[in-house]
Amino acid sequence: MIELLVDGAPVSAPAGQSIAAALLAAGRRTLRAGPAGAPRGVYCGIGVCQECRVHVDGRGVVRACVTPVAAGMRVTTGLS
Repeated sequence: MIELLVDGAPVSAPAGQSIAAALLAAGRRTLRAGPAGAPRGVYCGIGVCQECRVHVDGRGVVRACVTPVAAGMRVTTGLS
């Protein structure tokens, strides 16, 4: 198991698991709010829809469903 930080809180996940899977396993279903304020999270799970966008290590936006976790990774959702 490795540890990453999500909005400043530690989350444990197996190496190689996607960020989205790690967040879902940790009970995080909502990743951001849509334009009208509706909750958004993982939708397609295969990298097509862009609903699971998160910021990683201050480098920019990635799709959480196709990005593997890494030890020490800092993930920021649109909810922080």
